[in-house]
Amino acid sequence: MRLSQKVRLLAGVLVPMLALTACSGGSGSGAGGGGEQVKVTVWSWDGTVERAVPGFQAANPNIKVEVVNAGSSQDEYKALDNAIQAGSGVPDLVMFEYFAVPYFAVPGKLTDLREFGVDKLKQDYVPAAWSDVTVNGKVYALPSDYGPSAMFYNAATLKKAGIEEPPATWDEYYEAAKKIRALGDDYYIAQDTGDIFFLLSLIWQAGGRPFKVDGTKVHIDFTDAGTTKAVAFWQKMLDEGLINTKITGWSDDWNRALNDGTLATQTMGGWLTSTLPERAPKAGGDFRVALMPQWQQGDKVGAANGGSSFGIPAAAEHKEAAFKFLEYFTHGGGLATRVDAGAFVPNTSVLENKEFQSKANKYFGDQKTGVVLAEATEIVGSGWQYPPFFEWARSIYGDLASPYYTTGKGSLAEILEQWRQRCIQYGNEQGFQVD
Repeated sequence: MRLSQKVRLLAGVLVPMLALTACSGGSGSGAGGGGEQVKVTVWSWDGTVERAVPGFQAANPNIKVEVVNAGSSQDEYKALDNAIQAGSGVPDLVMFEYFAVPYFAVPGKLTDLREFGVDKLKQDYVPAAWSDVTVNGKVYALPSDYGPSAMFYNAATLKKAGIEEPPATWDEYYEAAKKIRALGDDYYIAQDTGDIFFLLSLIWQAGGRPFKVDGTKVHIDFTDAGTTKAVAFWQKMLDEGLINTKITGWSDDWNRALNDGTLATQTMGGWLTSTLPERAPKAGGDFRVALMPQWQQGDKVGAANGGSSFGIPAAAEHKEAAFKFLEYFTHGGGLATRVDAGAFVPNTSVLENKEFQSKANKYFGDQKTGVVLAEATEIVGSGWQYPPFFEWARSIYGDLASPYYTTGKGSLAEILEQWRQRCIQYGNEQGFQVD
């Protein structure tokens, strides 16, 4: 999922799932197995999770599940921290964006799920998603949805500019941007007003690994070869006026530009497949989805943009029962229900399913978008890390980047260096060893 946006799969796709044997197996009070009632409280802003509750409660009548929207992203994390500090009101299961897992895991606020035998579930996840929930060799959450980066493009606009095929490389993307810009003042290949997740996905794909985390030690460097290459490329796009820096993502202007075709591409998480039809209904039949352009012709390397997981707080009261439900909606009978409701999951048993891959999407010109998104998920580059305090870092980046996008003074490299210095200061103040 893209921050507070719901992550969805192709609407109407219902795939038969591999129901894995529950591995919690506990029958004590925490699991609700002795005839006593146990109430599991789940904090989630993903509406598909609640869809799995009826089936789970039917199979586990002694466990009552209450799903609470405690606020999306930052609001939820703050509420959880407050509950942990107060020693009361701690939920049994909590939704986390992948980058937020280390923030709670490193200080010991999450349960290591290996005690429930989760290692055997690893094989049903694409490697990048499993890596996202693993911190210092321990597994603190199970992936529930995913956002592989993909390029959504308006084929009609590209054709109008004389481009028959979507750009397969970033060099081709640059040339396409100039042709699209030549169509008129309102035409751009993309927009950007300081989206750190897009920039990081570009860096990620280029092989940059600016954050290196080892326990409480964090190293931040935006000068490695991959990072430098990605930043320089996007700086060139901005300097030459090929990117619209006036339209903010998720705004009414953004919807309008997507609708009328003046915004030709959008490189985002795969979840845009279902969000785009709602925002640009007039462009139905024109849009398609492709892998991110590559840095070298013939390469197939990707990145991620968004996605979420669920972990069990260390202070949770009903851990065994919570894990039963967690496994149910990420691997058991509840998974198919969530997929049908719109969840885009990183489970290989879904992504490799023939029905998922062969489903034609009418909005995307009857393209079999599932095939593209499945491949985009499989090729996400390995080794990416977020610092444990990225929840704070992402918010401060917007403050630092805003002046550049409004005045044009400065550069992305300068912004990143300012960001690095602020992160070092903040991280050290929080007790980490940051350099």
